[in-house]
Amino acid sequence: MRSVVSLIVMLSLLPVVTLAQPLPRESAVPGGIAIIDLGESATKPQASYENRKVLVTRYNQQWLALVGLSLSAKPGAHILNTTIAGEEGTLEFLVSEKKYEEQHITLKNKRMVNPYEKDLERIRSDQARSRKAFASWDASREAMLDFATPVEGRLSGTFGKKRYFNEQPRKPHSGMDIAAATGTPIIAPAAGTIIETGDYFFNGNTVFIDHGEGLITMFCHMDSIGVKVGQQVARGEAVGAVGMTGRVTGPHLHWTISLNNNRVDPALFLSQETIAALDAPNQKK
Repeated sequence: MRSVVSLIVMLSLLPVVTLAQPLPRESAVPGGIAIIDLGESATKPQASYENRKVLVTRYNQQWLALVGLSLSAKPGAHILNTTIAGEEGTLEFLVSEKKYEEQHITLKNKRMVNPYEKDLERIRSDQARSRKAFASWDASREAMLDFATPVEGRLSGTFGKKRYFNEQPRKPHSGMDIAAATGTPIIAPAAGTIIETGDYFFNGNTVFIDHGEGLITMFCHMDSIGVKVGQQVARGEAVGAVGMTGRVTGPHLHWTISLNNNRVDPALFLSQETIAALDAPNQKK
């Protein structure tokens, strides 16, 4: 009995080690993520950027703000507004310039390039639903940042490319494309709540997951949707299957990540080794 008590006493004297969850890779460029040190305050700080709340997480006893930067962010100094231990303040950080490649896509279905007049009402409805989903903020859920790859396949499209459909300029690519056979399972990269699903004109069958504190993922072009709005999903849980619905040239998953309502590069949430594995089939060609 004495040895057990002694062991308990010895264990209680050991330092407590808090295992920090992985962070996305920092890349303070348009479409990237700036990670700002907020210090060691006893209470969780609050932060905002461009009048939008920013995800704050604890890492190695430090509070960090993870700021999503839009593709339209201008290089130079930017301001983060903070409330730390009740004191309001500002922190300045720098955004560097980044040039993205062009992508020229030819679509046989010209309606997906120049929609008919009767399509526009549906498109406007789709856009309104998307804006509402991306603006979601769930403070009750601590965002888990250790993301899994949502589908096994081949990296077929990278983030940020300036796109031309049938030589007509359109918005830059707002996500990562992973090519896979129709029916390949798509999983939740992290725990969250399903906040929107539907069949969109351009995006096809689509699912939005709210992971907490403004961290939202969107999956598009799905063959089937296996979840419902309001459903809680765990990391690795199936949410549907790969397809080629909407504006596509072949079966693949379009994966978008939004942070404080700015679309950011999903590659920053995956390790370099994972990205290399997704790109490996391209290198064998």
